[in-house]
Amino acid sequence: MLYIFDFGSQYSQLICRRVRSLGVKAKLVPHQYPLKRLRDAKGIILSGGPDSVYERNAATISKKIFPLGVPVLGICYGMQLMAHLTGGKVQRSQKKEYGPAVLELAPGQKSKLFLGLPSSFSVWMSHGDQVVRLSKGFSRTAATSTSDNASMEDSRRNLYGIQFHPEVEHTQYGKEILQNFAFGICKCERSHGVEELIDSKIAQIRKAVGKEHVICATSGGVDSSVTAALVSKAIGNQLTCIFVNPGTLRKGEAREARKLLQDTLHLNVKYVNAEAQFLRALKGVSYGETKRKIIGREFIRVFDKSARGIKPAPSFLAQGTIHSDVVESARTDTGGKTQTIKSHHNVAGLPKKLRLRLLEPLRDLFKDEVRQLGLALGLPDYALWRQPFPGPGLAIRVVGEVTKPKLDILREADTIVREEIENAGLARDFYQYFAILLNDKTVGVRGDQRAYAYPVVVKAVVSSDIMTSDWARLPHDFLSHLSWRITSEVPQITRVLYDITPKPPGTTEWE
Repeated sequence: MLYIFDFGSQYSQLICRRVRSLGVKAKLVPHQYPLKRLRDAKGIILSGGPDSVYERNAATISKKIFPLGVPVLGICYGMQLMAHLTGGKVQRSQKKEYGPAVLELAPGQKSKLFLGLPSSFSVWMSHGDQVVRLSKGFSRTAATSTSDNASMEDSRRNLYGIQFHPEVEHTQYGKEILQNFAFGICKCERSHGVEELIDSKIAQIRKAVGKEHVICATSGGVDSSVTAALVSKAIGNQLTCIFVNPGTLRKGEAREARKLLQDTLHLNVKYVNAEAQFLRALKGVSYGETKRKIIGREFIRVFDKSARGIKPAPSFLAQGTIHSDVVESARTDTGGKTQTIKSHHNVAGLPKKLRLRLLEPLRDLFKDEVRQLGLALGLPDYALWRQPFPGPGLAIRVVGEVTKPKLDILREADTIVREEIENAGLARDFYQYFAILLNDKTVGVRGDQRAYAYPVVVKAVVSSDIMTSDWARLPHDFLSHLSWRITSEVPQITRVLYDITPKPPGTTEWE
């Protein structure tokens, strides 16, 4: 087991996920986790975090962790904390590093952490502090143009620190670095993978639920479909799925989703058309965060009302919450200090006194892990690779107030985007692709006459877990054709834009 101590980084669970992808058992724990419970630890990783180690009340750990004889890897804040607690010095950087940097390994270094790697490669930085003086026994193993001590180690005590993030996709050889730590330094053994994960999840569900009845919020999306299949496998006819149509779905979505859930997965599904209720609640609301919370509130009202007509009376509400939802909503299971990016309707919109207890079996998994789980559970390929869709639906892709006419305009534009990318054979190349309708109209021309209509933004992203992503480099001719189709077939749109912002600093959704 590798233990990851969480100091509140947006990427803490991602470290855990990357380690698990290597076939190594990993557990994310709060930074206050008792050291006496580390008896099965083969290694320890200290995550990043938003604090500065020299500030009062900064998240910390006991110095006794270092003499345990267990290898320790500090990442970003974890490295700074390691230096701070062992006698080094950390101070605010004159030049902060956010984004890509070139790591230069120290000449002659023989670190096991960088075994087999080139002397120079690209890494992802996200820090405002740096280690300016190493502790006794440590040596510098790498630097960047702005950080002399971008990596350090005390090989005698098996203590390692890196200022960059090996867990994010933007770091070259990040997987190899974690692999070197897990196998070369910690001597971990490989676990049995996804089948073991399914058995573990089923056991957890059965233990939590017992003989009680469960309703599952299903949308036909990957996350909720895998959740429903997993819960169904665990408890069988103790499950009833509820599919709510909030009026913010994509074109044809309700029909396709019901076909998947009922005809393919053979689930017991109760359909609720709540379009009028949701649009009424959203009337006059333009701020995205408020929309999300309203939608979360209305979903719970629908589920609560629907549950009253189900016999036997359900005690649990199962949701397809995955870990990127939890992180961006600043809700963690470890007490970390994660910052709120945006509230997800199934996380931050829940009332404190929910009549139903929550069941979220996927909340510690990322999208690629969910797909692997779904594949092992027998879900069809088309369902697993269905376009990810936010719970609030098109309501957060309509910038400004949400109205039915705006939703209908966006539905048509979004359908064209998806059709063109899929027809070009590019669907598997991207994590997500969709359209966003902006609020302010813009001047255009149609048939020699002035037109005053909406602009639409097209977005396509490349990612595996959506914690970080890059914009898709679509060919100019393709974008030109796409723009022509949208403006020709959707008369309420006069202008097409393409979003080239990576995450960070942007997020996948605009609201």
